[in-house]
Amino acid sequence: MTPALKGCTLVTGATKGIGRAITASLLSRGEPVVGIARNPDPSYPAPLLLADLCDSGERARVLADATSRYRILRVVNNAGLNRMQALGDISDDAFDNIFALNLQAAVHVTQAVLPAMQAAGFGRIVNVASRSLLGRPGGSLYSAAKAGMVALTRSWALELATQGITVNCIAPGPISTEMFTKNNPPNLARSQALVAAIPMKRMGTTQEVADAADYFLSTRSSFTTGQTLFVCGGASVAQSSF
Repeated sequence: MTPALKGCTLVTGATKGIGRAITASLLSRGEPVVGIARNPDPSYPAPLLLADLCDSGERARVLADATSRYRILRVVNNAGLNRMQALGDISDDAFDNIFALNLQAAVHVTQAVLPAMQAAGFGRIVNVASRSLLGRPGGSLYSAAKAGMVALTRSWALELATQGITVNCIAPGPISTEMFTKNNPPNLARSQALVAAIPMKRMGTTQEVADAADYFLSTRSSFTTGQTLFVCGGASVAQSSF
C-alpha cells in the first residue's frame, strides 16, 4: 500500500470483544488504529478516545477530536447495544438507546470521516451487524437496528462506488463476548438451546470476526462492496430463530 493511502483505522466499541480483536489484528500487521470507547482501558494497545456514542453531544465532540488529530481512511462501526425485550415490554428508553448507538452513531461516525476518504480517493467502511437481523424472538429492536445497518451498507456502497470507497458489513452469529454472555447467561436453557441450534455446534470467536473485517479493510477487497458476510457457523441458513 502506498504511503498516501496508509491513514489509520477508527474502531468504535474498541476495547472489548470484537472491537478489541479487530484492533489487535490490525496492529499485528502494522496498521495504525485509533479507538473510541465509553470507558478508559489502560491495556488498550492504541490511542483511545472516550465518549458515550449514545449521547449526541459527546459524539460530536469525540468525532471532531478524532478527525482533527488523525487521517482516518478506514472505519469499523462496531459499537452496539442490545436489550432483550418482548414486543409487549419494549420501552422508549430501549428504543432510543439501541437505535442511537447501532444506527445513528454509525451514520455520524461515517459522515465525520468521509471527507478524508473522498479527498484520498480511497476508503474502507465496515459495519458490524448481527445474525439477529434475520429476526429473533424478544430481540426485535436489535434485529431492526442491525437490519438497518445492512440497508445503510448497501445504500452507501452505491453512493460511493465510483470514489474508491468500499462499504461492507459483517453479521456475526453467536460470538463469545461480554455483551453476548450478559444477554444470554450460559446457565439458561434458552442459551444452551441457542448454541445447540448452530450447525457447527459451537460459539464463534472474536478472532474469526476480526479476520473477516481484516479482508474488508484491506486493498484485497477493492472489488467487493455492498456485501454482508455472515460469520455465524451456519446459523444464518439454519431453520431456528434465536
